[in-house]
Amino acid sequence: MDYAGLAIGLALPWIVGWSVLLALDWPGTQSSNGGVATLQLGYGYFIGTLLLTLWMRIVSAVGMHFGWTTIGVPLLAVAALLFAFAWRRGRLPRFAIATWLSSPDRFGRLLWIALAAWIALRFASVAIDIAWRPLYPWKAWSQWAPMARVWYEFGHIVPFVNANTWLAGPAGAYFDAAPRDPATVPLLQAWSCIALGRWDDSAMNWPWLLMLIALALAIYGSLREDGSGTFAALVGVWLTVSLPLLDVQVALAGYPDLLLASLYALAALALYRWSLHRKTGDACVAVILALCCPLIKSSGAFWAVTLLPGIVVALLPERGMKILGAALGAGTVILLALGRWDAAILGRHLGLDVAPSWRSLVDGLFFFDNWHLLWYGTIALAILGARYLIRRPLAPLAMIAAAGVVFLFVVFSYPVVAAWIGDSAEISRASLPLGPLLICLGLLLWNELTRPAPATAAATASGDAIPKTADA
Repeated sequence: MDYAGLAIGLALPWIVGWSVLLALDWPGTQSSNGGVATLQLGYGYFIGTLLLTLWMRIVSAVGMHFGWTTIGVPLLAVAALLFAFAWRRGRLPRFAIATWLSSPDRFGRLLWIALAAWIALRFASVAIDIAWRPLYPWKAWSQWAPMARVWYEFGHIVPFVNANTWLAGPAGAYFDAAPRDPATVPLLQAWSCIALGRWDDSAMNWPWLLMLIALALAIYGSLREDGSGTFAALVGVWLTVSLPLLDVQVALAGYPDLLLASLYALAALALYRWSLHRKTGDACVAVILALCCPLIKSSGAFWAVTLLPGIVVALLPERGMKILGAALGAGTVILLALGRWDAAILGRHLGLDVAPSWRSLVDGLFFFDNWHLLWYGTIALAILGARYLIRRPLAPLAMIAAAGVVFLFVVFSYPVVAAWIGDSAEISRASLPLGPLLICLGLLLWNELTRPAPATAAATASGDAIPKTADA
């Protein structure tokens, strides 16, 4: 019975988030190619996770005790009402596996099935790590899990303070390595144990496997809805879930980086959809996910800011690139000026001592076994398709990725900046938010590079005459 409760508790964010998207009729299209269904399921898990932890904050704020009756039952009731509303409006997606395997030849279908089995095996391998390994004694153990354990035992949120304040002896305060970190990850871990009915520092990490599965579904749906074939979309999923660093985040669960990377990538993809179709729902999803990035990790606020260049290019397609170029130049001048002038505002020094660790950054991105060939492939595709990256439809997404790379280099050029954002100079984890985004951008760019030329352009190039009308 314990594990039945855990299974329902783990599914709760999925149920809630999916019901919300169905009721809101997002993404607003109906198809049987698997794109809409997987898009809703992928995004739904993360939206449901945010709603679950937000509701837990509300429950604690009003003085109620964490439990099934205060958390699970109300959310399940709301989800049931939203599902009923969506069913009456005819908004439930059509699941047709046969149409997902729409390759015209038998070999293509077998290849799709083989790759899907490979991905499933990868999920199973990291699931074994979660099931057998207790919470690993790194920062996941010292920085995030203490909040989850204390809040589970008390049944509500209690304050955490720094070491000096804790040693002064305030009543009802607790200490861990980073007391100002956002509460979302510890609340999610606490909910897993509440659903299980007991504290278990291994079972509380199952949401990390669901994050990886949800990210895979969202990427598959995004690529399918953009026009990629079933196999090409699945290749995008395979490239994502096979990233060693991404899998480590699941196998050694307990860190917020996978959740932040997923929200950031999905916010960028929703923004990309909005730039193409100008649908209000896409804009709302992008804004919600971006605003929630700071709720995952302190550096999430800065990653959310890197989405702004994409908005500028989408709103101002003619002048956007010039505005971003001017902003980059002005930002460079400001950083150089602050590097030579030390001022203080509200007790915080603005002087930026340049101490670049670019060698470590390059080693981490290109020579360690964290990314396979992702960064090599990204550079090669950027060179081949540079003209596509600066114009519609890819310009907004490309500018977001470029802003993320610039932000990464700034962080590893100025140690003070890393201290401001509350992120240590851990190159691999700090750059994780760019991984899924770069894979999706690379697949979309590859589609542009391999798309056949229009028939009229091909006819003109071959010298064929274009027939004239009688009026001509």
